[in-house]
Amino acid sequence: MSALKNIFNSLFIILILLCSVSVSPLYSQNDIVKEMDSLGKALENDSLARADSSIEVKPIGQPRVLPDSIAKSLNKSTKLPAPLKKDSTKSAAQKDTVQNKSEELLGNKNTKNKSETKSDEGDDKLETIAKLISGDNIFYSIVFLVFGYFIIRLLSYLLNALAERSPNYRITFKGAIPIIKIVTWSTIITLIIVVVFRPSITTMLAFSASIGVAVGFASQDILKNIFGGIVILLDRPFVSGDKIEVDKYYGEVVEIGLRSTRIVTPDDSLVSVPNSVMMSGSVSNSNSGELNCQVVAEIFLPNDTDTTKVRAIATEAAATSKYVYLNKPIVVLFFHEINQSGSYLKMKLKAYVMDTRDEFKFKSEMTELVINELVKEGLLK
Repeated sequence: MSALKNIFNSLFIILILLCSVSVSPLYSQNDIVKEMDSLGKALENDSLARADSSIEVKPIGQPRVLPDSIAKSLNKSTKLPAPLKKDSTKSAAQKDTVQNKSEELLGNKNTKNKSETKSDEGDDKLETIAKLISGDNIFYSIVFLVFGYFIIRLLSYLLNALAERSPNYRITFKGAIPIIKIVTWSTIITLIIVVVFRPSITTMLAFSASIGVAVGFASQDILKNIFGGIVILLDRPFVSGDKIEVDKYYGEVVEIGLRSTRIVTPDDSLVSVPNSVMMSGSVSNSNSGELNCQVVAEIFLPNDTDTTKVRAIATEAAATSKYVYLNKPIVVLFFHEINQSGSYLKMKLKAYVMDTRDEFKFKSEMTELVINELVKEGLLK
């Protein structure tokens, strides 16, 4: 097919040249040969342009101008075929495909950069954590904790010894022990964080938040007890050495901890009451930080007993006790009560003991002295 096109083009060129010779005899044979060569090259370029429409052929140099006679004869004889139009839809689709591929490449590159950035951040976090929990930091932390433990034990021992040797200041010294424990432990933990680990502010805040959430969900009851202990130390409804009654237990407070409060009962039993119970329930305090407290002795008498003589005997018995605290008044009260066995008088003898630890000794001695005197006087059989 292409060979037939070439033959047809050659015949067409010869026909045009013959027509141009007949019209203008002024051209020489050499000029005609040159024009044939130029037209042959033009037709060859045109055929190449038709074969590949996507390639745009640009002329090199200045365009060649044909003589007017040849141009007129070409226009009259025939018309050159119109150049093929480029397929704009195809080129637009190709451009869209190329653009999509470039966007995909850029997206993959951005994703890769993000993943690399995340991996770098993860590596930095792991490196920071590895530095914080290194062997040296753990060793020095243990050293600080052991040192703080022995310091607290030593201070507690000294304060307890001073409290036992100075009865008048016993409650003051014992009340200072819980405060010293909290201050010492807080100082030790602060030194471990600031001196040993030395974390950045961002790391410390993030770690504190995560630990706080984890501990809050895992140990809500323990946190309630700890906050209860802190409130007790700040509000001071009672201190170490006080005689209190809480949750059906009565005794002397020997220690106020962060989790629980320890009480020694009259039968010498050590009871640990959680601080949350202390905060949610009612607490009865016998001495409220003072060394003395009120003691009540109860004695049952017949209805026909002379209350005037009994009051005088009871007051004298309480005043002569070696445990009595005479700076506060001695009170004797009588109550008429009825039970299944009949009616009777109940006498309450109220006096203050000099030392709360002698509370039950004083109560026993008052009861014994009063009964003995009433028997001697014939008021009680």
